[in-house]
Amino acid sequence: MQLKHGFARAAALAVLLAGTSPMALMAETPADTLVIADAIDDIVSIDPHEAFEFSGVDLNNNVYDTLIELDPAKPGELVPGLAESWSVADDGMTYTFKIKSGITFSSGNPLTAEDAALSLRRVVKLNKTPAFIITQFGLTPENVDQMVTFDGDTVTLKTDKAYAPSFVYNCLTAGVANIVDMKTVMANEVDGDMGNAWLKANSAGTGAYVLKSFKPNEGYVLEARQGHWRGDAKIKNIFMQHIPEGATERLLLEKGDIDIARELTPTDLEGLAGNADVKIQGDVGGQVYYLALNQKKAELANPKVQEAMRWAIDYTGMQDSILKGLWVVHQTFLPKGFLGAIDENPYSLDIDKAKALMAESGLTLPIEIGFTVRNNQERMDIATSIQNTFAQIGINLVMDVGDGKQGLETYRGRKHDITLQTWGPDYPDPHTNASTFALNPDNSDAANATGYLAWRTAWDPGAELNAETEAAVVEKDSAKRAEMYGDIQRKVRDNSAFVLMFQQARQDGMRANVSGFYAGGATDSATYWTVTK
Repeated sequence: MQLKHGFARAAALAVLLAGTSPMALMAETPADTLVIADAIDDIVSIDPHEAFEFSGVDLNNNVYDTLIELDPAKPGELVPGLAESWSVADDGMTYTFKIKSGITFSSGNPLTAEDAALSLRRVVKLNKTPAFIITQFGLTPENVDQMVTFDGDTVTLKTDKAYAPSFVYNCLTAGVANIVDMKTVMANEVDGDMGNAWLKANSAGTGAYVLKSFKPNEGYVLEARQGHWRGDAKIKNIFMQHIPEGATERLLLEKGDIDIARELTPTDLEGLAGNADVKIQGDVGGQVYYLALNQKKAELANPKVQEAMRWAIDYTGMQDSILKGLWVVHQTFLPKGFLGAIDENPYSLDIDKAKALMAESGLTLPIEIGFTVRNNQERMDIATSIQNTFAQIGINLVMDVGDGKQGLETYRGRKHDITLQTWGPDYPDPHTNASTFALNPDNSDAANATGYLAWRTAWDPGAELNAETEAAVVEKDSAKRAEMYGDIQRKVRDNSAFVLMFQQARQDGMRANVSGFYAGGATDSATYWTVTK
């Protein structure tokens, strides 16, 4: 039934979005069109200054540009975007960006420094979910007109203190910093919304593609611009379909009805093995899996217990079975691809070592510990594996299974014992994860600092680690800054209330003739303008 539903939906979308015959998707896809299947029901808005979900950011990455960008072929590498150059003054608080000449928006309006400045001001004044990425530099609706200014072809951004320049630059590559055609956007303003309603169904960017149609929970169509400043996109049309079922995507891919499938399960991936018409492209994602051990429970604050737990998890066993193709062993809080990320995984399943550590803990064994887990098959599989191996060293985990909201409420209220969670970066700079895993300025219940994972699990990193984390975000030397984050990660990995386990992996299925697709790694989003077939 799922398969029939998937084909019916694909055919209907061909008519609805592309204006083509329903049979167009029942044969090889057109040479000038890239057909993608993905789950895009997470989109809340496609206004680039409001979009904060994976699918919306993917769309906008191909429709808009930022002042500074990340090279899709070299994750983490900063390259010029709409700004041809940038610099920071000796005060460490004044940044200038020189806008490239000759660039136009899809409306035909020329890009100006005024557009860039007013776009950043719009982010702050709209104050939608991702605005904090920009406002954390001390920008407010009241001061942003003075803090972000323009003159000729130059934009100036002032910050409230001297941060590490790489921190500022990385944040300006985030989707919320996309530059919009302010003349067109403000011409469509309604009741002071700064064009927000209009941008939920239209685009106004300098990107390689223009939005032609968008239907929430169904799909969208993008059309390439002629004479784009980067060079024309290789494929004229992008046709995205909302097909969340991996089995349906797999069969559509095998028949040649889609070019790229982005929701394949390990079972689907295994089923495609050996198919010469299909290939699987791997990449990493930004999310990490971890255990949070509530330090209000005395047994979990015992360093020997914490270390024993790190040696009592079957990391590779889970990676190679229940998580195959979806997650890889990764035992630090910064995902691969971030400045300062380290690729060191010193822990492995060693029951004898874990037993010896538990014997040294001074506790009467076995101990009984609550285990909060979201009612999701993947998480239940991980939790069951951990429950089995922990039992072998004298830790009996009592499952507390509920929906995601219930689990987060327990965690945010510091009422869990152990909880199994994932965390994804909010912006492509190491401070995004360092500030939440290694920083906790006030560990009191009254602080209610749920944005800090350290606070949620009642762990006080101590004055030294707090200070090191604060220092890293203002360190101007990028190489030294990377070293600082390496040190911070090792301290959290080995001596904290967290047990870091896995980093997200992506496995995109595609027809053998497709090349040049970049999923974005841990620091960026999908790129369509580089694809050929």
